[in-house]
Amino acid sequence: MNKKITQFAGRHYETGSVQNALALQNVHTPHTGKPFSEAFLLGVSGGITFGYFTFEYKGHLPHVAILARNTFDPFQTMLERLGVEQQVYQTTKANIAEKNLVEALATGNPAIVWADEYSLPYTHKNPAAYWNMIPIVVYGIEDDEALIADRSAKPFHVKIEALTKARARVKDDKFRLITIASPQTSKLVAAVQKGIWQCASLFTDKPPKGARHNFGFAAYEHLADMLVNKRNKQSWERMFPAGAKLYNALAGFSEGKFNPPGMFVWINSFWASDGAERDLYADFLEEASMLLDKKSLKEAAKQFRLSHKKWLDFADAILPSSVAPFGEVKKLLLQKHKLFAEQGEDGRDEIEKINTRLKKIEADITKKFPMTESQVAEFREGLREHVLGIAEIEKRAVELMQLA
Repeated sequence: MNKKITQFAGRHYETGSVQNALALQNVHTPHTGKPFSEAFLLGVSGGITFGYFTFEYKGHLPHVAILARNTFDPFQTMLERLGVEQQVYQTTKANIAEKNLVEALATGNPAIVWADEYSLPYTHKNPAAYWNMIPIVVYGIEDDEALIADRSAKPFHVKIEALTKARARVKDDKFRLITIASPQTSKLVAAVQKGIWQCASLFTDKPPKGARHNFGFAAYEHLADMLVNKRNKQSWERMFPAGAKLYNALAGFSEGKFNPPGMFVWINSFWASDGAERDLYADFLEEASMLLDKKSLKEAAKQFRLSHKKWLDFADAILPSSVAPFGEVKKLLLQKHKLFAEQGEDGRDEIEKINTRLKKIEADITKKFPMTESQVAEFREGLREHVLGIAEIEKRAVELMQLA
């Protein structure tokens, strides 16, 4: 294991965990001579897409979910396409789970384990609110603490007892652990081809699951319509009127029984990079063009870089700086994400201060929303134009991918 690594590059719990695990094993790609990039792994896993969903559960504010990448079993798909051999360990007993972890690390390689992010002490989340089992990398044990790489440049230190508790949260992934071998170089070209084809199909074809209007270009059209439609029960006019409901859709509340991200967070800090990962996918396409010798992939990459700028503009418009509390919320959310990604547990105190300030702003906004109904209608129309502009650019990008 490459224990000299003190800065981790992985930023998403699926692609980032695999990237970190391979980097710790000092695995390099034959075509770049560098560690496998998260961009490359994103592309192989099925790449990007657009998904739009709204939910309204009894007793909770309605919320929005924005998907920027393939979510149809990308973790396993990525490993299978790359021909990565896995050693899988799973048990129902805590003492055996801890023994499996110690023995896996004794081989000199990191272990990928599944743990509830709401129960991990460094995530600043409330385990009573929700749960979400994610893969994280454990690469060492010092005294009674596990050394963890998880979506941050800096390592986290977690008591073994606390980690074991987080690993036990959900039955299906309870105490699951895997170790992975190096990707098979003979499979790289096919893995890239399959990843590109799946990405294009997620934009244009019927999705493997769910309604057609929830994915790809159909989802862009659906969102654009719902932003200005006044009759449909899923329209923003009816689901997210001015007030707490609209704020929850845009920014998400920082505290509560159930507090999913708002649109701004979905776009700029939930995935591996901001702007709905379009720049990251452009990096993959440029890398893929070397492997496949396809110039049109470089042209597609240029389109996605244009799209990335449009996504950043869209996110900026979601919390407009011209509306005083929204501008501050936007800065705080970006700062909070940056602290976690760059400083890890060292940023804990500053993150807590940000959370305190966000709660105060949220309370004020709930009492008095900073936009009138007519201003909200104009605001939604502006968001619609951003959505349609993104879709137009990405249609050309996907056409270029299909040509390749």
